[in-house]
Amino acid sequence: MASYLAVPLKRTNEVDLVRPLRRFIENTYSSAQPDDYNNALSEFNKLRNSMMTKSVDKHESALEVLYRYYDQLVAIESKLPMAENQTSSQVPVTPIRVQFKWRDAFDKESLFSGKRTLAISSGSYEKVCMLFNIGALQSQIASVQSLESDEGLKMSVKLFQQSAGVFGHLKDIVLSHIQQDPTPDMNPDTLNALSALMLAQAQESFFRKATADRMKEGVIAKVAGQCSDLYADAMKLMQLTSIRDLWPRDWISCVVMKQAAFHGLSEYYQSCVCKQSKSYGEEIARLKHAKELMQAAQNRGGNTFCFKTDIARIERCLEDAVKDNNFIYHDKIPDVKSLNPVGKAPVAKALPLNSTMSERFTDLFEKLVPLEVHNALMAFENRKAEIINLEVSRLRDATQLMNSILASLNLPASIEDLSGTKVPESLLEKAQKMKDEGGIQFLDKLMQELPSLLTRNREILDESWKMLDEEEASDKQLREQFKEKWTRTPSQNLTEPMRAEGNKYRGILDAATQADAIVQQKYATHKKAFDILSKPQSEIENCLPSANPTAAIQNTPCVQELRKLMEEVETIKAERDTIEHEIKEAKFDMSSKFLSALAEDGAINEESLSQDQLNSVYMPLREQVSSSLSRQEALLGKIQSNNTEFCKAKQSNQAAAEREKVLSELAAGYDMYMELKSNLMEGTKFYNDLTPLLVKFQSKVSDFCFARKTEKDELMSDLQKSIANQPAQAPPQTPQYQQSSTSQPQGGAASAPSAPQQQHQPHQPQQQNYNPYGAPDHSPGYPSQYGGGFPMPMPMGYNPYMNYTQPQNPYGQPPGYPGYGGMPPHGYPQPTGYPYPQAPGYPQQTPYPQQGYPQQQWR
Repeated sequence: MASYLAVPLKRTNEVDLVRPLRRFIENTYSSAQPDDYNNALSEFNKLRNSMMTKSVDKHESALEVLYRYYDQLVAIESKLPMAENQTSSQVPVTPIRVQFKWRDAFDKESLFSGKRTLAISSGSYEKVCMLFNIGALQSQIASVQSLESDEGLKMSVKLFQQSAGVFGHLKDIVLSHIQQDPTPDMNPDTLNALSALMLAQAQESFFRKATADRMKEGVIAKVAGQCSDLYADAMKLMQLTSIRDLWPRDWISCVVMKQAAFHGLSEYYQSCVCKQSKSYGEEIARLKHAKELMQAAQNRGGNTFCFKTDIARIERCLEDAVKDNNFIYHDKIPDVKSLNPVGKAPVAKALPLNSTMSERFTDLFEKLVPLEVHNALMAFENRKAEIINLEVSRLRDATQLMNSILASLNLPASIEDLSGTKVPESLLEKAQKMKDEGGIQFLDKLMQELPSLLTRNREILDESWKMLDEEEASDKQLREQFKEKWTRTPSQNLTEPMRAEGNKYRGILDAATQADAIVQQKYATHKKAFDILSKPQSEIENCLPSANPTAAIQNTPCVQELRKLMEEVETIKAERDTIEHEIKEAKFDMSSKFLSALAEDGAINEESLSQDQLNSVYMPLREQVSSSLSRQEALLGKIQSNNTEFCKAKQSNQAAAEREKVLSELAAGYDMYMELKSNLMEGTKFYNDLTPLLVKFQSKVSDFCFARKTEKDELMSDLQKSIANQPAQAPPQTPQYQQSSTSQPQGGAASAPSAPQQQHQPHQPQQQNYNPYGAPDHSPGYPSQYGGGFPMPMPMGYNPYMNYTQPQNPYGQPPGYPGYGGMPPHGYPQPTGYPYPQAPGYPQQTPYPQQGYPQQQWR
């Protein structure tokens, strides 16, 4: 019976894939619905757990589970990047940090060898470890096949060839996927040796099938000769100095034994060919050489020798051949060195990996597009948003200019108030609309809420900054205490991206504070007009100065022309509302175009594809905007000309001029009311939208600090053990630092200390019951002081904080897009009138830490 060598499996621990993957999907794929991924996440997590339990079964059904899990890992590489740091500059997202811990397959766990494990937060590392286990399990299943049946031999040949291909592929990619010192079993030299060994065993299975099928002796001799050569190659690779101590005790002796044994069998079957051709001397020479080789194999293999039947057959054939030659043929026996070498028949070959290893594989996350497509879509949305904001702001700027000019001319109120006693109808309509909007009381309410919203966001940011400072101070103190023994990466190297992101948030809040001051200044300037317009009609009449009747000029040509021009103004405004609606509601199907480009070319030329689609839709609308602006310019010229004539007719009436001034101030007050109302509502929305982003930032900081604390505790434990045998001295004091942690990172549960330090709770904001998200109180996953539930996804519609270059928005652009996926990159631009530019741009999500945290080596 043949004895095959089976590669042992790598072992791993359970990890929770659901929570970090769900968080990434919610933060990145903002348009994804929970039904699109909740079941997929659960199935993916079950698939990994099933992979761990099924690996011990030496059956093809166990291989199918490993195939499916590996295929799923490959499928999500472009969608859900699990890595320590950002792996692609073209997809600027923070990767998913799930720590995968795998033990060396050949780790004997002896007292002297120690435990060889490596833990890395990398999906690529998980993938190559899975490939190793697939190759190992293929070798195990192949090694237990029945060599007495044709099906067993075929299965053995197929699996050994596949295993050789897996290990050969791993040898080429392992260093690029792990990017640090691997465990010995993943060393390229080790993988190369395993591939050679599997290929030799595949050739051996071909030999067993050839003998079972009673093929010609000449063919079998060549197959056996190739088998000997392949075992010789494996033997050389396995005896490299760097890996020779890695193998189980009997592996090298078994390979050496088989190399000699198959050389002997090759000579034996070639001797049968010599006997058939009546070359009796050569037959005896080859049989003697075969016997010597078999005896050498038996000596080298010891207990692993599995060719006892073959050596007995060779000895009998040699005895019979010598006897017949001595009594009958008397053929001269040549020297072995003078014989022609036996040919080789390389029938075994390493099989390449298929694109999908499982024939029944279906992607659990097929509804999620690759990140490159997602990134292209977000870039397209940014381009679209720029066009929308530019064209809408052109329209609104022009309308605002037209309203300002008309307000300065007191039109249309001046041509409605020719009696000098009644309130103009247009002013009454504005007053009523202002009351319908809530009047000055609504503005006061919004003005009172802004400071508390700002304070809440500053508290969250300050708490995050405090955690980073405390963690860095602890690391510095321990580094000064232990000097070079404190080997982990300095905190300042890891927290630089987080601090940069926090500084951008702080800059945004500072700019928003300045914007709040501008709003308050404008409110104070126009408060008198707000008060008058909020009063009933009779009180508004009492607040207006009286004037002598000017009815004599109400039917003059200039007044009639002004009334026609005012109708044209309303027509232009209505047309602009329609154009603006068409600009904002334009529909595109870019996802399918980007997917097609990625499939055809392997890359996406986002700029070219986006520009073509945007121009085809927005070019006609841009022309309509330009036409509307040209019409307005001509219209305002006519209005100013006719209004000049109208004013000349009223110059003699001073009371009328005073009344017209007040009416003009009230008209300007109405415009400012609508502007401030929009500003304050958008400011409130800005702060509420910023809160969940700051909470996410706080959560990242908390997770980072928790992981650093766990790593610190483990390193402290190792250092304390290392000094246990040294002369007694006071144990090092671990600096205590407070840490907020709403969630525990992957791998933390297994390595957390048994008595963790008391954690500092996040700072409580002033408004304890404030809940802008409508989430139920005490919902899991979100601090209770922020309203209970985890913040809902940002609204997909109205968004005033677009990054266009108009100086109207005092709050700037919220950091919700495109890097965060929180808000759609398009929306409703803010009314004009703010004298200050926008706040600094939103912060891009910077993947951190940059220096590879945590840096763990196998030991």
